[in-house]
Amino acid sequence: MAPATITIANGATWQDVAADRQRHRDATIAEIRPPVPELRKEDIPLNTTGIPKKLLTEQEIQITNADVEDLVKKITSGEWSSTTVTNAFLRRAGLAQKLTNSITELLPKRALGKAAKLDEYLAVNKKPIGPLHGIPISVKEHISIKGEDINAGFVGWVGQVAEEDALIVQYLESAGAVIFARTTQPQTLMQIETDSNLYGITANPYNTTLSAGGSSGGEGALIGIRGSILGIGTDIGGSIRVPAANNGLFGFKPTSQRLPSAGWVAAMAGAESILSTTGPISTSLEGLRVFTKSIIDQKPWLRQPGLVGLDWRDSEQYYPDRKIRVGIIYNDGIVRPHPPILRAVNELVGKLQKSPNIEIVEWKPWKHDLAWSIIAKLYFADGGADVKAAVDSSGEPWRPLSKFILHENPDVTQHTIATLWKAICERDNYRTAYAKLLNENPVDVILSPAGPSVASKHGTSRYWGYTSQWNLLDYPAIIFPAADAVGDAAREKPYEYPEGYQPLSEKDKYIYDLWKEHGAEGYKDAPISLQLIARRFDDEKLFRAAQILLEEAGLPAAVPA
Repeated sequence: MAPATITIANGATWQDVAADRQRHRDATIAEIRPPVPELRKEDIPLNTTGIPKKLLTEQEIQITNADVEDLVKKITSGEWSSTTVTNAFLRRAGLAQKLTNSITELLPKRALGKAAKLDEYLAVNKKPIGPLHGIPISVKEHISIKGEDINAGFVGWVGQVAEEDALIVQYLESAGAVIFARTTQPQTLMQIETDSNLYGITANPYNTTLSAGGSSGGEGALIGIRGSILGIGTDIGGSIRVPAANNGLFGFKPTSQRLPSAGWVAAMAGAESILSTTGPISTSLEGLRVFTKSIIDQKPWLRQPGLVGLDWRDSEQYYPDRKIRVGIIYNDGIVRPHPPILRAVNELVGKLQKSPNIEIVEWKPWKHDLAWSIIAKLYFADGGADVKAAVDSSGEPWRPLSKFILHENPDVTQHTIATLWKAICERDNYRTAYAKLLNENPVDVILSPAGPSVASKHGTSRYWGYTSQWNLLDYPAIIFPAADAVGDAAREKPYEYPEGYQPLSEKDKYIYDLWKEHGAEGYKDAPISLQLIARRFDDEKLFRAAQILLEEAGLPAAVPA
């Protein structure tokens, strides 16, 4: 594609730039053949997940309903060509854009060109090129794609063009993946919703009055409606896990420095006080595992030396007797989760308690309010100057949640070198204290809510503590669907707030008031997901623990299509 010419640098207004980016996105969708079906806004229901099967062909539905592990077999056996598969996902992704507003652009020429090469390779060599042979993968926009615009959600950055693919994209393509779509993210990337002046709000496919999460919300919504089944996100405070949870998917935040980050574009490049991680969102646990293993097996630390040189360890070696000790967080002591979340925790605990292999203990969260103040102090070490300059460079207005986290956040600090050193010591002291707690009260994994609510009403995601806690500690975490979606009030009633409930904090009152205002009906059909956490660098053990817990509880390791 040609670089954007309608840019702030060329004298355009921010509104003109946004309109041009949306025209460009629509033009890439218009390239798909057969054309993506048209939809009128009035024909889109609150729950959009049933629409694709009414508008796509039977084969397209079959293909896009397959999970990564099944799709690889179908392609490598020759049952479906990579070209046919890629085209099916391009069409479903184009439809997903009309339903959820989750795409920044499709990449049909690149994707179909790669698919044709894969089909030729398979025909000639009678074997796949790698473990992801023919799997279409979607990519969060701030991860570079050669020759494409790379704006990271800032209107003022439109017109920057990536000179090469991000390293993670290169490794995925070496493993046989097909890069076919780029997805939305919020202004500043520092929101757990997806809302920008470039593309507007990304909606949850299960209930469009709810958020798809953020900052990898385009990935969450796209995969939630199966316009993709495997995508790349990034996470510094919950940005993989919140979208995975909101859309009923599997998401993995690895320990930092295990997967490549070279080739990202973001404000505050070079900041090291809290490290962001790259990771997958998928419709299956196996999708997360094969994504991660296929990259680590290529030894990415040889090209990005800051990564940890740690080979993938076969997760089957862990827990050979299937015995796992699980610490349960019902409530982090700052914000009580909404009734559907507490129901999901209680239901899962009830199932696990029936297993002779699983030992359940209550995990008492230690000063999670302190953890937030430490991480919030470290997110914007320059007092937010770099992010503010990027937003203000175009005159675009501040979106409400960007303003909330930067302008209205009392913990944001413009550090001197000395105060930054002090804040990093606080971070390390907290990590040491938490490690001591785990040493004295050993558990293999911690099971926790992924947030205080299911997918939130648009504009209301103001509490990150259930996810950012583990970024501060740099612990790996997996999100998985854990319970039936939000239904009628009767199902949530046993977990309702007690009569005369007194909120634990101002933050708790905010979340409590949302439930009082909207109730179960307001969150109808929202998926319910939970989070499993392990100690730093126990990523492979975490995968095995997740697999065993799902099996022992009788929960599926893939999202039912």
